[in-house]
Amino acid sequence: MNMSLGLARAVADAVLYEGYLLYPYRASSQKNQARWQFGILGPPGASAAGTGEEPDMFADCLLTPGLQAAAEVHLRFLQLQSRSVEETDDDGGFTAVDELAVGAARWLSWDEAVEREVTLGPLAVEGLRWESVLPVKVSGGEDTEELRDASGRLAGRLVRRRRPLHAQVRLSAAPAGGGLVRLRVRVENVGVDDAAANVSAAGPTGWTRQDAIAESFIGTHLLLSLQDADFVSLLEPPPKAVAAAAASEQYRCWPVLAGPEGQSDVLLVSPIILYDHPAVAPESSVALYDSTEIDEILTLRVLTLTEEEKAEARATDPRAAAIIDRCEAMSPEELQQLHGILRSPHAMDIPQLRPAPGDSGAAWWTPEAEALVQPHLDAVLINGVPVARGSRVRVNPSRRADAQDLFFAGQTGRVTNVHFDVDGSTHVGLVLDQDPAADLHEGYGRSFYYSPEELEPLGPDGKESPP
Repeated sequence: MNMSLGLARAVADAVLYEGYLLYPYRASSQKNQARWQFGILGPPGASAAGTGEEPDMFADCLLTPGLQAAAEVHLRFLQLQSRSVEETDDDGGFTAVDELAVGAARWLSWDEAVEREVTLGPLAVEGLRWESVLPVKVSGGEDTEELRDASGRLAGRLVRRRRPLHAQVRLSAAPAGGGLVRLRVRVENVGVDDAAANVSAAGPTGWTRQDAIAESFIGTHLLLSLQDADFVSLLEPPPKAVAAAAASEQYRCWPVLAGPEGQSDVLLVSPIILYDHPAVAPESSVALYDSTEIDEILTLRVLTLTEEEKAEARATDPRAAAIIDRCEAMSPEELQQLHGILRSPHAMDIPQLRPAPGDSGAAWWTPEAEALVQPHLDAVLINGVPVARGSRVRVNPSRRADAQDLFFAGQTGRVTNVHFDVDGSTHVGLVLDQDPAADLHEGYGRSFYYSPEELEPLGPDGKESPP
């Protein structure tokens, strides 16, 4: 097995379940009524009806091929599985219910999901100069699980139903210049032949939201692996690939190098934008599924749930039950491990944190490193002009992170401090000349902050400084 591919699967699994279930992990939580946030390929017509998402996604990637270059595609997704709880009735039949308690166990009607992976290839890259269309068919099905009490009496059952899914994976390759090849991979939900029967009662639009998600590919992403070839980073392309990378296109997904650093034979095409060689933090020992999760805070919040809330979460989904159990079993040492871990891929871009010639440098959190950072004395070059405390600048907001910033467009101000954060960003603090409370704000240490590219240096007379 390809070692890079095996390591990439850990991140791919995180992508697959991102947003699967959101804290507090209970079916009654409003935000868990609208799930499946990422990588949805809806059935044809659902998006136009306003009840589902677009049916396709595609990405261009660059590679340097050898004579025997071949690509293998691993299409990975979740198939919705509707779990219906049915209670035994007096006639020996079954009646659908929202919830059923059998002894100490509770069960709720709920939509689960089943992991799917379809492997296509390997396919010779040379042969992909003519588009290759590969069908993907996933069968539907129905499974039944009996629920019996301690005496063995049949109290009810769980019925799990899945609808069939059909898709096409299209692959094509073309020269991209400089010995590079541009490989395009497209995935499209083409719907199933009996779709009309599935939605016959869906109303005039043809689709209900439940119908649409039941026939969607969920959490869709791809792992591409190469033989006798290497992928080229689109985030940091080598000089010869800059133009080709800029000309590459993506739709609803983003390709990044996967697997260990230094290897380039595996690519992850993800519906979530990632850096090259993404990895799950070793401190993250519990899959929490919650979008933009912060493990320590989320774990502590799980532990604050009442026993009734935990019981409902366990009844909602087996994966929710696993989260509750794992969080409750965490030792103080494991909890402590989640606290205070900070990594910056750009730390060495901060001038104050670069080691001096002949010096090994100091870790950014040590007193020695902190002493090197002096916001009231530090400076940053803007258009070739050093800007520090006391410098005059004109504000040209561009990030639009805060509507208030736009109100100050064109105004002038005086710099009060320059901050370099551990992520490699620079923040210039200033007070505005037109603000009658500027002196008061400065006295209390209050500043407006802008990035260097949003500021224009001015001379003492208020005119633009010459470079």
